[in-house]
Amino acid sequence: MKISEYIILVVDRLPKGYIFTYLDFTTEVNQKEAVIKALNRMAASGKIVKLSKGKYYKPENTPFGNLQPNQAQVVKDLLEENGKITGYLTGYSIYNQLGLTTQVSNTIQIGKNQVRPNFKRERYTIAFVKQKNTITKENIPLLQLLDAIRYIKKIPDTNIETSCKRFLVIIKNFTDKEINTLVRLALKYPPATRALLGALLEELQQVKTTEPLFKSLNLITKYKLIGAAKALSNTKKWNIV
Repeated sequence: MKISEYIILVVDRLPKGYIFTYLDFTTEVNQKEAVIKALNRMAASGKIVKLSKGKYYKPENTPFGNLQPNQAQVVKDLLEENGKITGYLTGYSIYNQLGLTTQVSNTIQIGKNQVRPNFKRERYTIAFVKQKNTITKENIPLLQLLDAIRYIKKIPDTNIETSCKRFLVIIKNFTDKEINTLVRLALKYPPATRALLGALLEELQQVKTTEPLFKSLNLITKYKLIGAAKALSNTKKWNIV
Protein backbone atom coordinates (compact mmCIF):
# COMPACT_ATOMS: atom_id res chain seq x y z
CA MET A 1 0.00 0.00 0.00
CA LYS A 2 1.29 3.47 -0.88
CA ILE A 3 1.99 5.92 1.93
CA SER A 4 -0.70 8.31 0.64
CA GLU A 5 -3.30 5.51 0.57
CA TYR A 6 -2.33 4.42 4.08
CA ILE A 7 -2.63 7.99 5.41
CA ILE A 8 -6.09 8.43 3.87
CA LEU A 9 -7.22 5.10 5.35
CA VAL A 10 -6.07 6.02 8.86
CA VAL A 11 -7.46 9.58 8.69
CA ASP A 12 -10.86 8.24 7.61
CA ARG A 13 -11.00 6.22 10.82
CA LEU A 14 -10.16 9.16 13.10
CA PRO A 15 -13.05 11.00 14.81
CA LYS A 16 -13.87 14.50 13.62
CA GLY A 17 -12.18 17.18 15.69
CA TYR A 18 -9.42 14.81 16.83
CA ILE A 19 -6.01 16.47 16.57
CA PHE A 20 -3.17 14.31 15.29
CA THR A 21 0.44 14.52 14.09
CA TYR A 22 2.63 12.34 11.88
CA LEU A 23 3.45 10.35 15.04
CA ASP A 24 -0.08 8.90 14.93
CA PHE A 25 0.90 6.94 11.84
CA THR A 26 2.91 3.74 12.24
CA THR A 27 5.57 3.84 9.55
CA GLU A 28 9.26 3.28 9.08
CA VAL A 29 11.54 6.05 10.36
CA ASN A 30 12.74 6.82 6.85
CA GLN A 31 9.13 7.43 5.75
CA LYS A 32 8.55 10.34 8.12
CA GLU A 33 9.00 12.97 5.39
CA ALA A 34 6.62 11.12 3.07
CA VAL A 35 3.95 11.06 5.82
CA ILE A 36 4.34 14.79 6.47
CA LYS A 37 4.12 15.59 2.75
CA ALA A 38 0.98 13.44 2.41
CA LEU A 39 -0.65 15.22 5.36
CA ASN A 40 0.23 18.63 3.96
CA ARG A 41 -1.29 17.65 0.59
CA MET A 42 -4.49 16.59 2.35
CA ALA A 43 -4.54 19.91 4.22
CA ALA A 44 -4.05 21.84 0.98
CA SER A 45 -6.98 19.97 -0.56
CA GLY A 46 -9.23 20.75 2.40
CA LYS A 47 -9.72 17.15 3.53
CA ILE A 48 -8.02 17.97 6.83
CA VAL A 49 -7.14 21.26 8.52
CA LYS A 50 -3.66 22.28 9.68
CA LEU A 51 -4.03 23.66 13.19
CA SER A 52 -0.37 24.57 13.69
CA LYS A 53 3.02 23.26 12.65
CA GLY A 54 2.77 19.46 12.55
CA LYS A 55 -0.79 19.37 13.97
CA TYR A 56 -3.90 18.53 11.93
CA TYR A 57 -7.56 17.64 12.48
CA LYS A 58 -10.57 16.42 10.55
CA PRO A 59 -13.08 19.25 10.29
CA GLU A 60 -16.75 18.73 11.13
CA ASN A 61 -18.80 20.46 8.46
CA THR A 62 -22.03 22.26 9.39
CA PRO A 63 -24.32 24.68 7.49
CA PHE A 64 -22.46 27.45 9.35
CA GLY A 65 -18.99 26.30 8.37
CA ASN A 66 -16.37 24.01 9.89
CA LEU A 67 -16.50 23.43 13.64
CA GLN A 68 -13.30 24.02 15.58
CA PRO A 69 -11.96 21.10 17.66
CA ASN A 70 -12.73 21.41 21.37
CA GLN A 71 -10.19 23.27 23.48
CA ALA A 72 -8.95 20.16 25.29
CA GLN A 73 -7.99 18.68 21.90
CA VAL A 74 -6.20 21.86 20.86
CA VAL A 75 -3.88 21.75 23.88
CA LYS A 76 -3.86 18.04 24.78
CA ASP A 77 -0.08 17.90 24.32
CA LEU A 78 0.21 20.50 27.11
CA LEU A 79 -2.06 18.62 29.53
CA GLU A 80 -0.33 15.26 29.60
CA GLU A 81 3.22 13.98 29.29
CA ASN A 82 4.14 10.30 28.96
CA GLY A 83 0.70 9.31 30.20
CA LYS A 84 0.92 11.55 33.29
CA ILE A 85 -1.38 14.54 33.82
CA THR A 86 0.70 17.72 33.95
CA GLY A 87 -1.92 20.41 33.33
CA TYR A 88 -5.63 21.18 33.18
CA LEU A 89 -7.99 23.62 31.50
CA THR A 90 -8.86 26.56 33.72
CA GLY A 91 -9.86 30.22 33.69
CA TYR A 92 -11.58 31.41 30.53
CA SER A 93 -11.65 27.83 29.28
CA ILE A 94 -13.98 26.59 32.02
CA TYR A 95 -15.99 29.63 33.23
CA ASN A 96 -18.67 28.70 30.70
CA GLN A 97 -18.68 25.05 31.80
CA LEU A 98 -19.10 26.10 35.44
CA GLY A 99 -22.10 28.24 34.52
CA LEU A 100 -20.33 31.47 35.49
CA THR A 101 -20.63 33.16 32.09
CA THR A 102 -22.15 32.58 28.67
CA GLN A 103 -19.07 33.89 26.88
CA VAL A 104 -16.55 31.63 25.18
CA SER A 105 -13.03 33.02 24.92
CA ASN A 106 -10.32 32.60 22.29
CA THR A 107 -7.83 32.42 25.15
CA ILE A 108 -7.16 28.92 26.46
CA GLN A 109 -5.81 29.01 30.01
CA ILE A 110 -3.92 26.04 31.43
CA GLY A 111 -3.03 25.40 35.06
CA LYS A 112 0.47 23.89 35.46
CA ASN A 113 3.14 23.55 38.13
CA GLN A 114 5.70 24.92 35.67
CA VAL A 115 4.46 27.75 33.48
CA ARG A 116 5.85 29.16 30.24
CA PRO A 117 5.28 32.33 28.17
CA ASN A 118 1.98 32.75 26.31
CA PHE A 119 1.89 31.77 22.65
CA LYS A 120 -0.50 31.54 19.71
CA ARG A 121 -1.89 28.33 18.28
CA GLU A 122 -4.12 28.94 15.26
CA ARG A 123 -6.85 31.35 16.42
CA TYR A 124 -6.20 30.71 20.11
CA THR A 125 -3.91 32.40 22.62
CA ILE A 126 -2.51 29.80 25.00
CA ALA A 127 -1.89 31.21 28.49
CA PHE A 128 -0.72 29.61 31.72
CA VAL A 129 -1.71 29.85 35.38
CA LYS A 130 0.73 28.78 38.09
CA GLN A 131 -0.62 25.93 40.22
CA LYS A 132 1.24 25.22 43.47
CA ASN A 133 -0.70 22.06 44.31
CA THR A 134 0.05 18.66 42.82
CA ILE A 135 -2.26 18.14 39.83
CA THR A 136 -4.23 14.88 39.74
CA LYS A 137 -7.23 13.72 37.74
CA GLU A 138 -9.31 13.70 40.94
CA ASN A 139 -8.51 17.21 42.12
CA ILE A 140 -8.74 19.03 38.77
CA PRO A 141 -12.44 20.03 39.23
CA LEU A 142 -11.57 21.46 42.66
CA LEU A 143 -8.55 23.34 41.29
CA GLN A 144 -10.72 24.75 38.49
CA LEU A 145 -13.21 26.04 41.06
CA LEU A 146 -10.48 27.54 43.24
CA ASP A 147 -8.99 29.26 40.20
CA ALA A 148 -12.40 30.75 39.41
CA ILE A 149 -12.72 32.01 43.00
CA ARG A 150 -9.21 33.45 42.78
CA TYR A 151 -9.93 35.32 39.56
CA ILE A 152 -13.56 36.18 40.35
CA LYS A 153 -13.01 39.80 39.25
CA LYS A 154 -11.90 38.66 35.79
CA ILE A 155 -14.87 36.43 34.95
CA PRO A 156 -16.43 38.10 31.87
CA ASP A 157 -20.02 39.26 31.52
CA THR A 158 -20.97 38.86 35.20
CA ASN A 159 -20.40 40.40 38.63
CA ILE A 160 -19.07 39.24 42.00
CA GLU A 161 -22.54 38.86 43.57
CA THR A 162 -23.77 36.60 40.76
CA SER A 163 -20.55 34.58 40.77
CA CYS A 164 -20.77 34.02 44.53
CA LYS A 165 -24.31 32.73 44.18
CA ARG A 166 -23.15 30.31 41.48
CA PHE A 167 -20.24 29.15 43.65
CA LEU A 168 -22.71 28.35 46.45
CA VAL A 169 -24.77 26.19 44.10
CA ILE A 170 -21.67 24.29 42.95
CA ILE A 171 -20.17 23.72 46.42
CA LYS A 172 -23.52 22.71 47.90
CA ASN A 173 -23.35 19.49 45.88
CA PHE A 174 -19.85 18.56 47.10
CA THR A 175 -19.29 15.63 49.43
CA ASP A 176 -17.63 16.12 52.83
CA LYS A 177 -14.46 14.59 51.39
CA GLU A 178 -14.47 17.02 48.45
CA ILE A 179 -14.98 19.99 50.78
CA ASN A 180 -12.11 18.90 53.02
CA THR A 181 -9.87 18.49 49.96
CA LEU A 182 -11.02 21.88 48.66
CA VAL A 183 -9.93 23.53 51.92
CA ARG A 184 -6.58 21.72 51.89
CA LEU A 185 -5.87 22.80 48.31
CA ALA A 186 -6.98 26.37 49.05
CA LEU A 187 -4.22 26.78 51.64
CA LYS A 188 -1.75 27.19 48.74
CA TYR A 189 -3.85 29.96 47.17
CA PRO A 190 -3.63 33.73 47.88
CA PRO A 191 -5.30 35.08 51.07
CA ALA A 192 -8.25 36.67 49.23
CA THR A 193 -9.14 33.27 47.72
CA ARG A 194 -8.96 31.60 51.15
CA ALA A 195 -11.13 34.33 52.68
CA LEU A 196 -13.82 34.11 50.02
CA LEU A 197 -13.87 30.31 50.16
CA GLY A 198 -14.24 30.49 53.94
CA ALA A 199 -17.19 32.87 53.61
CA LEU A 200 -18.81 30.62 50.98
CA LEU A 201 -18.42 27.50 53.13
CA GLU A 202 -19.80 29.21 56.23
CA GLU A 203 -22.80 30.36 54.20
CA LEU A 204 -23.41 26.66 53.52
CA GLN A 205 -23.15 25.83 57.25
CA GLN A 206 -19.70 24.25 56.82
CA VAL A 207 -18.35 26.18 59.82
CA LYS A 208 -15.96 23.53 61.19
CA THR A 209 -14.20 23.03 57.87
CA THR A 210 -13.30 26.72 57.61
CA GLU A 211 -11.04 26.83 60.68
CA PRO A 212 -7.76 26.18 58.78
CA LEU A 213 -8.68 28.92 56.31
CA PHE A 214 -9.45 31.44 59.04
CA LYS A 215 -6.25 30.67 60.96
CA SER A 216 -4.19 31.16 57.79
CA LEU A 217 -5.31 34.78 57.34
CA ASN A 218 -3.92 38.06 58.65
CA LEU A 219 -6.77 39.48 60.74
CA ILE A 220 -6.06 43.09 59.75
CA THR A 221 -5.89 42.56 55.98
CA LYS A 222 -9.04 43.47 54.05
CA TYR A 223 -10.12 41.97 50.72
CA LYS A 224 -11.99 44.19 48.29
CA LEU A 225 -14.73 42.15 46.62
CA ILE A 226 -17.56 44.58 45.92
CA GLY A 227 -20.90 42.77 45.74
CA ALA A 228 -19.93 39.71 47.78
CA ALA A 229 -21.87 41.02 50.79
CA LYS A 230 -25.08 40.87 48.73
CA ALA A 231 -24.69 37.12 48.34
CA LEU A 232 -22.96 36.25 51.64
CA SER A 233 -24.02 37.16 55.17
CA ASN A 234 -20.65 36.76 56.88
CA THR A 235 -18.26 38.91 54.84
CA LYS A 236 -17.34 41.07 57.86
CA LYS A 237 -15.83 38.12 59.72
CA TRP A 238 -13.66 37.36 56.67
CA ASN A 239 -12.67 41.02 56.16
CA ILE A 240 -14.31 41.09 52.74
CA VAL A 241 -15.38 44.62 51.87
